[in-house]
Amino acid sequence: MSIRDIIEGKKKWRAHVARVKALPKDYQIVYKDIQKYLFKIGPVELTEGTGLLSGIVDLFEEGAASGKGVLEVTGSDVAAFCDDLIKGVSGEGVSGGRGC
Repeated sequence: MSIRDIIEGKKKWRAHVARVKALPKDYQIVYKDIQKYLFKIGPVELTEGTGLLSGIVDLFEEGAASGKGVLEVTGSDVAAFCDDLIKGVSGEGVSGGRGC
């Protein structure tokens, strides 16, 4: 990995974090829990970019824009939502059993 790749990765990550911070507070809290879960047991590595995580932010931005609460987007069982994401990962971002 070159210096240029590292710098580009940091820029992408900072832009991603800015998108998360722009979400309503309840969405931010759930997002951070999902992120921790995916980093701990899921298919997401810090060095792999933000594909799946960006897909979650896209979904959350759409939900917030339409006036939905975060649990209306994820369902009341956020861990099951995460498990569905992990099962549905096909390298193309978010896909899963809850219409993601």
